[in-house]
Amino acid sequence: NFGLNIAEVGASLRVALTGDDDSKYRDGENDYTIMIALDDFDKSAISDIKHLTFKNPRGQLIELQQFANVYQTNGPTKLQRRSRISAVTVYSQVIGRPTGSVGADIKSQVDKGIMPAGVEVEYQGDLKNQSDSFGSLGLAMIAAIIFVYMVMVALYDSFIYPFVVLFSIPVAMVGAFLALALTMKSLNIFTILGVIMLVGLVGKNAILLVDRANQMRKEHGVGVFEALIEAGESRIRPIVMTTTAMVFGMLPLAMSTDSGSEWKTGLAWAIIGGLISSMFLTLVVVPIMYIKVDHWKERFTAYLQRKFHKEEKMSEEPGLVEANTK
Repeated sequence: NFGLNIAEVGASLRVALTGDDDSKYRDGENDYTIMIALDDFDKSAISDIKHLTFKNPRGQLIELQQFANVYQTNGPTKLQRRSRISAVTVYSQVIGRPTGSVGADIKSQVDKGIMPAGVEVEYQGDLKNQSDSFGSLGLAMIAAIIFVYMVMVALYDSFIYPFVVLFSIPVAMVGAFLALALTMKSLNIFTILGVIMLVGLVGKNAILLVDRANQMRKEHGVGVFEALIEAGESRIRPIVMTTTAMVFGMLPLAMSTDSGSEWKTGLAWAIIGGLISSMFLTLVVVPIMYIKVDHWKERFTAYLQRKFHKEEKMSEEPGLVEANTK
């Protein structure tokens, strides 16, 4: 028994090998850090480490080799724990490919069972931030669609025609994703924000068509097909004018080459692609859905009327009423 404990030995080794800079030297108003450590010459070989001395409470000098085996091996430079479990953090940088694509490749390899049993993998950094952000933005997009629908329900005083207007959103998504693919822009937070903005921007094309068709049917009593034809002819000009104005307004941001512009150009290209596809496809998809929804509405109304008349007729027959009461 040399009278030493692990804490004293560990503290002395830490000071000798890595140094201790807790001490300060003050000269007037200036403070200077004092580093206490062994010289590199005295700790460059294992034989030097073996002769490190420790003083026990009895004042005796004890060499390290007297109570420990000193040898060279490989090991971690520091121990990490997460939730009281030993952990190893692997850092990497992505060049030339989106972070999400590289992360998907890593996950596919890990899912093949290449990790030893009992080892769990957690994805942190950009992958975790991207997952959290995409989840929040997904909820924001759903909320945007719901709010747009609720506002149109209040304005139209109907639950059916706002539903037709919402079909302009999918056709805008087609153009947005196609524009991102053609310009080789990744799907990131900014591009998703552009897609969310499209929910409100492209709805105005469908609103112009549906509102004009309803006006023609209400004021002039024309059929559905004739009302949609007239709505398309009379509203094509404002649709093209407003869409063209927004596209040209986004071009400076989309064509920007300034420092950091690569993060923002994706938003502009998503909006431009969505506006262009909506301008053409809305004139086809929305009238078709208008006719279909109106047809479904008439069939449902006729079904309710037949059911109501049938129940009313049964209630007027005394024999049936008496049989039912028994």
